[in-house]
This record gives sequence, structure tokens and C-alpha cells, in this order.
Amino acid sequence: MTDMETPTGGAWAAPTNSADDRRRVYLAIVFCLLSMSSVQFGAALSTPVMQELGPFGTTWLRLCFAAVALMLFVRPPLLSYGKQQWFAAAALGTAMATMTLCFFAAIERIPLGLAVAIDFLGPLTVATIFGGGGWRLLCPAVAAAGVLCLSWDGSAWVGDTLGVLFALGAAAGWGSYIVLMKQAGQQFTGLEGLSVSLLFAALVATPFGLHKAALGLSPELALMTGLLALLVPLLPYALEFVALRWMKASAFGILMSLEPAIGAGAGFIVLGQALTPSQMLGVALVITASAAGTMSSQT
Repeated sequence: MTDMETPTGGAWAAPTNSADDRRRVYLAIVFCLLSMSSVQFGAALSTPVMQELGPFGTTWLRLCFAAVALMLFVRPPLLSYGKQQWFAAAALGTAMATMTLCFFAAIERIPLGLAVAIDFLGPLTVATIFGGGGWRLLCPAVAAAGVLCLSWDGSAWVGDTLGVLFALGAAAGWGSYIVLMKQAGQQFTGLEGLSVSLLFAALVATPFGLHKAALGLSPELALMTGLLALLVPLLPYALEFVALRWMKASAFGILMSLEPAIGAGAGFIVLGQALTPSQMLGVALVITASAAGTMSSQT
């Protein structure tokens, strides 16, 4: 659903301390917050469409709309790409499709805050692995404890086993996406890599979503899904792409650690999914582990 994958240094390094650059950093922070809100509220608002088209049908249509819109905007020179570029885009698109299909299947079965927390185990694990050993290895354990707190509402375990498995699949997809996005970023310029990867993501999702979408699609649902595609993934990708030009990846990763809290807030505001005190503690543990793991991997 967001990308913590951008390499540090070079074009991605933090700007100097001029007044103009400081304003850009502050604006980048706003962009990150808007991106996370767009993802989580877009996921929460997808519930009515998913009830009609199912999570796979909704996700497939969303990816198709996003791919077509970005293709028209970027106009990538498809005939000029080599084998390595096509392979990088195909691998990234597969990871994106896996991440998105599993995430929306998960939130159909378990609360949004819990799904986001489990999903975050993917980038956290990658950050911990690439950050080295030592105390950093405790970060996934702390996050796992937070997930357990979120899974218990004080009287019973929330959600179901299949929903948790889908969320773990989304986490694996997000972790793969982080690694593959860095590689694709070295093969393409600008938004070309994202544009071609989204095309592959839509193609990979077709066997899962085309049949479901065809069964219940109507002009109203198509319009609603197209609007939702602006919230996820087009707007977040665009905001993060600009934000990462103006701030360090480490600062970006720490900001993205707020996403489980925003997911829990969106679940409460849109879906009425309130949190118990122990679940609030779970959100805090996931945020703490994610921030610590990301910060340590970037230093």
C-alpha cells in the first residue's frame, strides 16, 4: 500500500538548511501524512464496492484504472526498454499485485487497524534485515507483540484465520515490493518504472479479479472504483514520489510508521471499528518498533 524502499544518499539525500529547503521538507511531511491518510481512508471507503465486486474484483478494477491513468500521464517509451527493464517492471508489478490483492482481501475479514499492523511486518522485517543484527532484531518481536494486542478485543480474538493469512501475504508482498522497487528505480527514470509496473500488476491481478468484477459491475460501481483508484494507489504514489525528493529516506520511513495508527483511526471513523485500551497499546508497539527499525536501518 506505501513505499519505504527508496535508497538513501544521492538524489534522495536531505537538502541543505536554506529557508527554501526547509519549506520543502515541511511540505514533504504534509505530503507523507496526506499519502497515508489517502491509503487508509481509501481502503476503508472501499467496503461498499467490495461488498458488490469482492476484494479481488475491486482490486483488479482499481489497478486497471490506475495503470491506464498513469500510462496516459507518463507516456512511457515502451518500445525502447530492454529485457532487464521489462523483467524489473514485471517483478515489481507481481509484488504490487500480491500486496494489494491480499491487503483488500484481509480488510474484508479483519479490522483495518489489525490488517495494517500485520502488513507493516513486511517492511519492518526488511528494514531490520538490511539494518544488521544486534538489538534491531527485537523490532519485529515488539511489532508482533503489538499485533497480538490488536488481535484481542478484551473478550475474544478478532477477525479470522484466513484474514490474518491474507494480511501476512500482503506483508510478504510489501517486503518484496521494497526490495524490487529499489531495483526498478535504477532501471527507469521518473515515473516510468511505476507506470509499467502498474500495468503488470493489473495483468497479474486479472485472473483473480476479472471474473468477479464482470459479475456485478455497473456504471455506478465503475465510477466509484475509478474515484477510489485516485485515493489508492495514484495519489499516494505521486505524493510520496515528490516527498522523497525533498527528505531523507530515514525520515520518510519514520513518518510512515504512523500508518497503523492512521489505519486504526480510519477504521474507527469510517467503519466504526473502535479500539480497546489493549489494542491502542498494540498500535503504539507497532509504531515504536517500525520507527526504531526503520531509523536504525538508515543510519
